[in-house]
Amino acid sequence: MQLYNKLSAIERAELIEKAGKDRLTLSFYQYARISNPQELRDQLFIKWDSLDVLGRIYIATEGINAQLSLPADSFDAFKIHLDSIDFLKDVRLNIAVEQDNMSFLKLKVKVRDKIVADGLNDDTFDVTNKGVHLSAKDFNEMLANPNTVCVDMRNHYESEIGHFDGAVTPDVDTFRESLDIIEADLREHKEGKNLLMYCTGGIRCEKASAYYKHKGFKNVYQLEGGIIEYTRQVNEEGIDNKFIGKNFVFDERRSEKISDDVIAKCHQCGTSCDAHVNCANDACHLLFIQCDNCKAEMDNCCSTTCKEIHALPFEEQKELRKGQGNSNDIFKKGRADHLPYKKDLRNIFETFKK
Repeated sequence: MQLYNKLSAIERAELIEKAGKDRLTLSFYQYARISNPQELRDQLFIKWDSLDVLGRIYIATEGINAQLSLPADSFDAFKIHLDSIDFLKDVRLNIAVEQDNMSFLKLKVKVRDKIVADGLNDDTFDVTNKGVHLSAKDFNEMLANPNTVCVDMRNHYESEIGHFDGAVTPDVDTFRESLDIIEADLREHKEGKNLLMYCTGGIRCEKASAYYKHKGFKNVYQLEGGIIEYTRQVNEEGIDNKFIGKNFVFDERRSEKISDDVIAKCHQCGTSCDAHVNCANDACHLLFIQCDNCKAEMDNCCSTTCKEIHALPFEEQKELRKGQGNSNDIFKKGRADHLPYKKDLRNIFETFKK
């Protein structure tokens, strides 16, 4: 019985191309008590592998977080299977704004300690005491309220290419890092301001809103379904779009265009650009923003050094990597010192401290 992916990304891409079927990219999450995550993991892998589901799914005792793609003609069977699982019946599915048959090329179902790395001790507060969920229309109204502080709960490389108009965008690398920074910088406004939060699909705000209520914030609100659901409602209901730029996504697409605005710049030359790439040097793989001109000039690399290494024969590159581990740049997400136009550090809450 197969319980793990056995095909490479290249082999899977060839099969998708040969099948010639349109695929749907979607995501969902659900907090629930799961007594045996490993057993559920194996059951899901077997069933979803049979439906040609590909993606990245995390399961923990606290619930499930799934980002995946599947053939469009398998959607009904997939939905029926979800509804057969008690805690996933009628779960909200966030359908991607922009579709790409190659968004995922492997099926990875993993058991984790948490479905989102938040660094919190859930036993110290009531995780079910969440903030008020807002539709796109209500979110816009709250956003326009002068007594509202709107906070982007994503990381700097996500908000750099797109965010809500007027939102505070914490300059952080991880979700867990942002939690204490936001709480500390807004400590004087726990009772007087509306704390309005959003993220990609809603999962980070679910935990963060309960955490901030535990920390004493009185008026906590969150965007139901995140940016993905907001965009769906904007498109279907004719609501004014307050999101500018692109929504960063964690698959091969890298992003979805929400508006025509390009708010970021190439990290190498400074020209207007919002296309994230990974450095082509296998020893680096730094995620950064690169325009087409720099991509051609630098051979899809982030530095001259990486370009020189990438040009070497494959076996020589392997020898250079032996015993070196990954470059520290891989964790900097566009902050590497050799990128002259990386995002500047700044005091993100200065406006609200006055």
